[in-house]
Amino acid sequence: MQRTPLQTRSMVTTKFGIVATSQTLASQAGALVLEHGGNAIDAAIAANATLGVVQPGSNGIGGDLFAIVYEARSGKLYGLNASGWTPSGLTIEYLLAKGVKQLRGIHAVTVPGAVAGWDALRRRFGSMEFAKILAPAIYYAGNGYPVTEMIAGGWIGAAKRLADAPNFRQTWTLDGRGPRAGEMFRNPDLANSLRRIAAQGRDGFYKGATADAIVQLSKETGGTFTLADLEQFQPEWIDPISTTYRGWTVWELPPNGHGMAALSMLNMMEKFPLRQYGHNSAKALHVMIEAKKLAYADLLRYVGDPKFSRIQVKALISKELAAGRSQQIRPDRAVCDAPPSKLDAFASAEWNDTIYMSAIDSDGNIVSLIQSLSSSFGTGFVPPHTGFALHNRGAGFSLEPGKPNSLAPRKRPLHTIIPAFMEKDGIRIGFGIMGGWNQAQAHAQFVSNLVDFGMNIQSAIDVPRFTKLSFGGCDVAVESRISEQVRKELTAMGHVVTAQAPYSGSMGRGQAVLRDSHGVNYAASDPRGDGSAVPEGPPVF
Repeated sequence: MQRTPLQTRSMVTTKFGIVATSQTLASQAGALVLEHGGNAIDAAIAANATLGVVQPGSNGIGGDLFAIVYEARSGKLYGLNASGWTPSGLTIEYLLAKGVKQLRGIHAVTVPGAVAGWDALRRRFGSMEFAKILAPAIYYAGNGYPVTEMIAGGWIGAAKRLADAPNFRQTWTLDGRGPRAGEMFRNPDLANSLRRIAAQGRDGFYKGATADAIVQLSKETGGTFTLADLEQFQPEWIDPISTTYRGWTVWELPPNGHGMAALSMLNMMEKFPLRQYGHNSAKALHVMIEAKKLAYADLLRYVGDPKFSRIQVKALISKELAAGRSQQIRPDRAVCDAPPSKLDAFASAEWNDTIYMSAIDSDGNIVSLIQSLSSSFGTGFVPPHTGFALHNRGAGFSLEPGKPNSLAPRKRPLHTIIPAFMEKDGIRIGFGIMGGWNQAQAHAQFVSNLVDFGMNIQSAIDVPRFTKLSFGGCDVAVESRISEQVRKELTAMGHVVTAQAPYSGSMGRGQAVLRDSHGVNYAASDPRGDGSAVPEGPPVF
């Protein structure tokens, strides 16, 4: 795997552990846990908790979590689905009787699964107590930290949009505005919420003062949450799903996430000689864009919570299906309305604010983890005196009955957030790229960059990407670093191309860690964010 001229920085390389996140203080917090004897799982929780403090618009204890864990001792992969369910009293009929036609505000809140996810990860694989793991996050929440540049930019807009959300202004603004880059920000209420988790584990969130505050806010704003909805929620250990791509095995998590769309894309892309076409050539991009449309058409038609409907995952990620689907890709013409496979879509929502992070330790344990509030600061609703915002992931449900993703009590919505993993010949990579519906298509591009074009993990993240966030039509956005000539060729094929600024945030932000067959660890972090990969220091003190 080689460097490209478009690579912004070198990979971090060490025999010790590394944590890669979208905010440097969070990466450092994870590395600090490694230096004090924690493993990759402990470090991932520490970094994720710190991200909820220092990048609060994108994640936090009011959101959901998914993870893939590679356990070096057993050589096995484990998947964790810590996405929350709807309250038991929330039904389509209940909402329609109230005249609600779109899921917003408290009705878009599902039980936040992140803390239960941390608890499950720590109990199964961790080596440290929560009090130590959460210490960096508690420190920054209580003592403050300087806000970084890109995070400040998004925060300012959210502060205006969510000014009237319950308890938002007093929790997340400085005199009514978002903090500027370099300004110190403290959140003592969040520090106290984290202290309850440090002392009591998951019960410090799903019972007691925090749970009471969530239910109180729900009652005050017309919601249906009960204490039982919170206390009875449990995350789920699941088996990752996989396909092969030119000799590599690529792993994603099954529904209710949309990782299967990345695998479906790769199966179709494998039918074309992308390396021969050239990286980010019009021919290669055309194939990937068309494969995206076909894979996402199946996603929208068939995917929801598997506890409520039968989802034919094996068929949808099969090579046989891809063989037929790939024949629908016309070599010289964009198709604007890709039909689903023959084996209803749902309400659209804006899912832009997520973090993806990865961690690896000196033993080779790897954590690929993604966590989100859905929109920026989610609903913006802050349970009183808790210091965190509740997500709006439930906005992705359909209010049309009878669909795989139709709203129902204690059901999980279709999720966009997906961690990933890939391996071949003793090389193992934990990776992900956040960004709503961008994610599966960005995963497929990352894999192609590595496999088809021989890039290293930093180059594979850095090079320009395309994204298509709509599910119909021929529109597609590309970074302006893709040449004007290529954009003209795509336009001639019928694509409606929009050029976006270099390193555009709409392309998502990714991280990756890699362990080679000699036991050397590598990491990469996306220049589209404020973060970096931070290595564990040697045990010399």
